Amino acid sequence: MLRFLRIRNLAVIESVEVEFEPGFNVLTGETGAGKSILVEAVGLLLGARASADLVRTGETQATIEAIFEQPAGGELIVRRELTSQGRSRSFINGALATAAALRDLSTRLVELHGQHEHQALLDPLTHLPLVDEYADLTSSAGRVAEAWGSVRTLREQLERSRMDTREKAARLDLIAFQLGEIEKASPKSGEDDELLATRQVLANAERVQRLCEESYATLYESDGAVLAGLSGVWKRVSELSVIDPQFTAYVDARDGIKSQLEDLAFFLRRYSEGVDGSPGRLQQVEDRLALLERIKHKYGPTLQDAIDKGAALTRERDLLTGGGERTEDLQKELVSATERYLVVARELSKARRKAAVRFAQQLEALLADLAMARTRFEVRFNTGELPPEAWSERGIDEAEFYVSPNPGEDLRPLTRIVSGGELSRIMLALKTLAVADTSGKTLIFDEVDAGIGGRVADVVGAKLRGLGSRFQVLCITHLAQIAAQGSTQFQIEKTVRGQRTVTTVVRLEGESRVDEIARMMGGAAVTEQVRASARELLAGGSTGPALRDRRPGPFGPGETERRKRKSSASN
Repeated sequence: MLRFLRIRNLAVIESVEVEFEPGFNVLTGETGAGKSILVEAVGLLLGARASADLVRTGETQATIEAIFEQPAGGELIVRRELTSQGRSRSFINGALATAAALRDLSTRLVELHGQHEHQALLDPLTHLPLVDEYADLTSSAGRVAEAWGSVRTLREQLERSRMDTREKAARLDLIAFQLGEIEKASPKSGEDDELLATRQVLANAERVQRLCEESYATLYESDGAVLAGLSGVWKRVSELSVIDPQFTAYVDARDGIKSQLEDLAFFLRRYSEGVDGSPGRLQQVEDRLALLERIKHKYGPTLQDAIDKGAALTRERDLLTGGGERTEDLQKELVSATERYLVVARELSKARRKAAVRFAQQLEALLADLAMARTRFEVRFNTGELPPEAWSERGIDEAEFYVSPNPGEDLRPLTRIVSGGELSRIMLALKTLAVADTSGKTLIFDEVDAGIGGRVADVVGAKLRGLGSRFQVLCITHLAQIAAQGSTQFQIEKTVRGQRTVTTVVRLEGESRVDEIARMMGGAAVTEQVRASARELLAGGSTGPALRDRRPGPFGPGETERRKRKSSASN
């Protein structure tokens, strides 16, 4: 669950801190105020591709920090820094982290559904993965994709082994040149990220050493050293524990605290001594980074891609110099790989078709909750196995969603008949299905209300509030009916200060929330009558039904007590 989010110098945001609550959190504000930037910031924290354009004009660095509470207990502090030169660094609990580590966090902690994501449903290629996700078949689909990768590689190798002499010689010349460049650079996985972190330290070597030395002296060596002074503190706390047992826990923890501070002091000293701040060392790092950037540019886009390219070129070179016997071996390997692929692909196909029936039934039930009561839904597959030329990493299946939102109408492809509002509701129902058995996640919806209004907005708001009883839900909305269902509401506002645009986030309570709901209902002309309607809407939102999803959960509306947070998200 996302507890705390801090953003600095990102797009129009100068500095924003938000402490989210369990349950259904809504974020409202005028169009263009910066609501979607908050969603984008969370996406960046969880491994999305960064761009230098996101750094606020005139600043050198943007920072995003968050504190997540994990379902099993404990906290994760995640931080990402973006520079105006397009570089980025990430930290998890203060330690450098890769983009892959951030993406792993996203699968466990957050499901982010961006603005206009429902439009992806218009592409039939997105339908089969949704069935796989619902039926927990993603690992099986991964095995099929891996098996197909082997088949495809062997097919390509067999085709190349049959080149004529002239084509083969030209190809070998190109391979020798490309492989020579990669082998000369000798890149190592993750080396560029490590060098970027090293460069950051070396570029600030003098400051780093000063801060380490000052901190070490304050903890250990100075006349008023913290560690020396703690003995007097513990003596007084021990006396207090005799008077009031509430202090006993702190007395019991003193050895651990002392040990941690000593470890920090010695680490500061070792770290300071290990920083080589010489210009020569910095130049070595810069030169190495420049070389790796050239390799990534030609064979990337990532360093790992370039390493994989080198391995592929080596295999191809060996193949092209292997002769006719190698061709026969390849043919045998291809037959075996094809058989393995068909085994796992047929197992996946059988599981998909069985799950698709349940999927359609449950989706129809959820759509009934979303004011599409008589909708019929079906997942249609190809009648038999696809021919070999149509096989892919997705298996031997093609599937497409068919829907009939109106009684008496035939089922037709979803991509042809649904309205924008129907599409939004179908996407919400799909996402509800996808997280049905997942606990502790944060669900983020960016303008799930696209194309809806009136009574349907009431129903969608109630559905989101029902989800909020099981998960933490963050929703950006322009509709008062949905905002009124929120257990917590934040207003995002854009103002101009000193000829600069500034975005702020304010938690709304009492009359300030009434005013915001009234603005959403009546626009600029907010009268007392509109405010009265807003109060009525809020009263209904807090007591109205939350549909089928309102069941007990870890983040239910009854949770009101929260411990005070002392830690700040930093590296």
